[in-house]
Amino acid sequence: MKKKMPLLLFEGISLVLIFVLGVILHFTYLWSNKNGFVGLFSAVNESTWEHLKLVFFPTLLFTLLGNFLYQKEYPNYLCAKTKGILVSLAFLVVFFYTFQGVMGFSLAVLNISSFFVSVLVGEFCFLKEKNQISCCNKPCFFILLLLIFSFLLFTYFPPSINLFKDPLTGTFGIQK
Repeated sequence: MKKKMPLLLFEGISLVLIFVLGVILHFTYLWSNKNGFVGLFSAVNESTWEHLKLVFFPTLLFTLLGNFLYQKEYPNYLCAKTKGILVSLAFLVVFFYTFQGVMGFSLAVLNISSFFVSVLVGEFCFLKEKNQISCCNKPCFFILLLLIFSFLLFTYFPPSINLFKDPLTGTFGIQK
């Protein structure tokens, strides 16, 4: 039987791959000639909501893989990762709107770095929570499914609020 890699090594490699995949997902919709299926998982515009996909989907991928690999040793793995994902998403939104609200404008370097920082904040939350008393995974699966459904639905049918508005074009969601 092969020995499993240590959790911290797995998490470190996952972080690097989440960063890479998140950056790639920023462009895949355009690279795919605006393919609607690709747009479900990629940013289809420059709205804050669409940028949350860049954090969520790569992190979800490695959460599911990590849960499969480490759930026996860390029964709280999925709960801790779900908390980390929620913290990452919240951090990204709060950071963006706080900075933009205080400064009155947006800086590309801060927008880009907020992606990396939000992933790191979520990972820190996970590492802090991973050894806590085990929780029930059913609510975590439900939360993750609800997030998946929301990202897929709001790509095509976004509410008309600023979170979903492309600041460059003034449009919402995927354009037909």
